[in-house]
Amino acid sequence: MTKKEIVKQIADEIGLTQTQTKLIVQKTFDLIIQTLVESEDHRIELRNFGVFEVKFRKGRQARNPRTRQPVNVPPKLVVTFKPGKKMEELIGRLNPNEFLQREPGHPVREPVTANAAAFSS
Repeated sequence: MTKKEIVKQIADEIGLTQTQTKLIVQKTFDLIIQTLVESEDHRIELRNFGVFEVKFRKGRQARNPRTRQPVNVPPKLVVTFKPGKKMEELIGRLNPNEFLQREPGHPVREPVTANAAAFSS
């Protein structure tokens, strides 16, 4: 699902224009990024969804798979995501066999849309 599809679905469900909804969705994404960059703990918790957090990844020695030569991978900051309980519960209900039978990047079926009740606290 793309941001454009998210905007269209939300706009259709709540009765705003796509332009209004796009602004709200973009502002939400911008605030998540701003919080990760500027907050003291570089973390944002969205209840029933999950936690985004900036973490330090240590440098390491790796190998170039093509040449088999050692490569130094420098330390860096990365954004991690830990799904919330509700998301994990809903994902846990999916059939793993559907994911084994598909080609990468080609979903087997249409995306499941969760209703608002599934994510209410």
